[in-house]
Amino acid sequence: MTEKAIMTAVIFYIFIINLISSLLTVIDKRKAVRNKWRISEGALLLAGFLGGAFGEYVTMKKIRHKTRHKKFMIGLPLILFLHVILIIFIIIKVTA
Repeated sequence: MTEKAIMTAVIFYIFIINLISSLLTVIDKRKAVRNKWRISEGALLLAGFLGGAFGEYVTMKKIRHKTRHKKFMIGLPLILFLHVILIIFIIIKVTA
């Protein structure tokens, strides 16, 4: 794979997983308001871990969902920090 193709694939993946994470957060908020079956915290954290931490964190702050849960308000920024380090590592490896 070429350098450009790898970077395009990484950017596409990050965009899609952040979109999915944001949608899961909105769906969980709507279900919480209606007292219906919810998306598990584990599933939300997994979506963040798989690359959607930024979108999920921003969405949670915007719609005020799970903002009192330390595992989200501390965990997601830590996961995001790890993602940034991983992306920098990938960029260094691909461009070297």
